[in-house]
Amino acid sequence: MPPALTLYPLTGLPEIAPGADLAGLLLAALDAAALALQERDVLVVAQKIVSKAEGRMVNLATITPGARARAVAARTQKDPRLVEIILRESDEISRMAPKVLVVRHRLGFTSANAGVDRSNVHQEDTGETVLLLPEDPDASAAALRDALRARAGAAVGVVISDSHGRPFRLGTVGTAIGVAGIPALWDRRGELDRHGYALQHTDVGVADEIAAAAGLLMGQAAEGIPAVLLRGLRLPPRAGRAADLARPKEHDLYR
Repeated sequence: MPPALTLYPLTGLPEIAPGADLAGLLLAALDAAALALQERDVLVVAQKIVSKAEGRMVNLATITPGARARAVAARTQKDPRLVEIILRESDEISRMAPKVLVVRHRLGFTSANAGVDRSNVHQEDTGETVLLLPEDPDASAAALRDALRARAGAAVGVVISDSHGRPFRLGTVGTAIGVAGIPALWDRRGELDRHGYALQHTDVGVADEIAAAAGLLMGQAAEGIPAVLLRGLRLPPRAGRAADLARPKEHDLYR
């Protein structure tokens, strides 16, 4: 039989505050689920809990929008303060329309609002706190992997996932924005298919596939599942980064 893939949702984590010990909280959740990390496991962690632990919250009341942000806000019908944050997190604007602002994030991928979000963010009385993506999600994934290995003794893969839309399809899907310990992109060119044909163009976005699979359990609303353990994957023994998945500008035929 082909190897089976099993997904385990991790629940019971508290509301994450800046400086939280994510590795410790995740290990406690694993213990509560009667699970222990094993070599070749992959742990998928929602971006939001990583960002919260890293203190990536911003209160809009502290933001003064510049002229460009005000101009973009007028075209997109968005809060100028929110637009100012989005522009700070971005390299360039890809598309904009009423209620829509799609940008190329400084990390290299293209997404709506540069990942700046209000959902599942604890609000004070003003209700104006937004959450940014981690400063360096690949470094965040590597640090979390190192902490888990030091405490649990198992070298696992870590994927930090976020929900992204797609320009030519409806619906959001889980996407890897941080990767450590596994390949993000699996180059299978040169391998033979079942009929002996050598694959010519097959680069598999394996980290995105992992993030999307975990997203089926994580959900998008009040599910309360910020992490998922995947067991049974058989991946090449090499490490990669989510940055490997960003298509270079010179290869983007839709720009």
